[in-house]
Amino acid sequence: MSAFLGNYAAVAGEDVIRQLRQLCVPLKGLRVVHVNSTREGGGVAEILAKLVPFKQELGIRTRWEVLQGDEIFFDCTKRFHNALQGMTLDIAPALLKHYEEVNAENAERLRPQLEEADIVFVHDPQPAALIRHFPQRRAKWVWRCHIDLSHPHRSTWNYLRAFVSAYDASIFSLADFAQVLPHPVYLIAPSIDPLSEKNLELDRKEIDAECAQFQIDRGRPLMLQVSRYDRFKDPLGVIHVYRLVKEFAPSLQLVLAGGRATDDPEGAAVLAEVRAAAEGDGDIHVLQLPGDAHRTINALQRAADIVLQKSTREGFGLTVTESMWKGKPVIGGDTGGIRLQIVNHHTGFLVSTPEGAALRARYLLRNRDRLGEMGRKAQQFVRENFLITRHLREHLTLMVGLASGAADRLELE
Repeated sequence: MSAFLGNYAAVAGEDVIRQLRQLCVPLKGLRVVHVNSTREGGGVAEILAKLVPFKQELGIRTRWEVLQGDEIFFDCTKRFHNALQGMTLDIAPALLKHYEEVNAENAERLRPQLEEADIVFVHDPQPAALIRHFPQRRAKWVWRCHIDLSHPHRSTWNYLRAFVSAYDASIFSLADFAQVLPHPVYLIAPSIDPLSEKNLELDRKEIDAECAQFQIDRGRPLMLQVSRYDRFKDPLGVIHVYRLVKEFAPSLQLVLAGGRATDDPEGAAVLAEVRAAAEGDGDIHVLQLPGDAHRTINALQRAADIVLQKSTREGFGLTVTESMWKGKPVIGGDTGGIRLQIVNHHTGFLVSTPEGAALRARYLLRNRDRLGEMGRKAQQFVRENFLITRHLREHLTLMVGLASGAADRLELE
């Protein structure tokens, strides 16, 4: 066992690593390409930054390619994102035409890599139309949807479904997100890397130093939400929750920590709205962090007393997983992938309103023993269900099925 895999055996168990090695035996030398729309910012990039090296370590020849697009293209795909997550939103034909043109340009740029691949994973709507330009493809193509597709705007989904239907398989994070398609549909939940800078153990001195640079008082209670500045993450709602809780806990501080993904043109506008709402309150810290601020986020999550993820729509919510791994019960929106992680009243609380979130936050602040008990359950739940070793196992299982020609079902001993 390599040192790389040995490190994960210490967290997940040697049997888990042994099974991964067994699964990848028929995949040795296989050429795999992942395509998404950004190298950093957001959960998809974080997952690929770990999943790709892991596959390479197991002897699978894996590449990660990033779609190139302009501001108009990403404006269109942000509209896709919003519409697929339930907004009533029609997209102008000119934007759709530009979307297809950008995919055509990228298809030519990436043609050598995609034509030599054995399996191609295409992530989310941005590169979905690539497949149209490979009618004689040899590889198996898989569309991986990371967003909440439970109630899509129908005309937008019908447009994208025309591309997605041509794939050999699709992957969704939850059964509620899966759509009827003319090919096998798989369910694979996302995961975190427990040994990454964002999730490894930190000593108290480093946590204190990270907080000090933002003038966060470690002697006072801290409420935190880590997310991109996106309306579906409801940062303005988080400020409302904070103000409700502060009536009962006057020393409370709030940190909203996030960055801007390169494929999200709305982020700057949402950030400006958040700063305007927080103006004049010195206990609200609105942070715009660089994409590589992993240890800073780690420290903030470990320093927090109360962690929120008050999303109104959520594909999965890796920040929930990260905080639970650090022994924090999370108060999360009762939506999407958050429901898969928060076992209500056990690993955290599911809420639908700011008032409900404030009620749960006050409860945890008053009942520290209960907070600690729920945090321990949360960490164990992540260990059993949401580490990258489980994610990789399911990816390898799917790849074995595709490579061997299996249709819908594989049984593992």
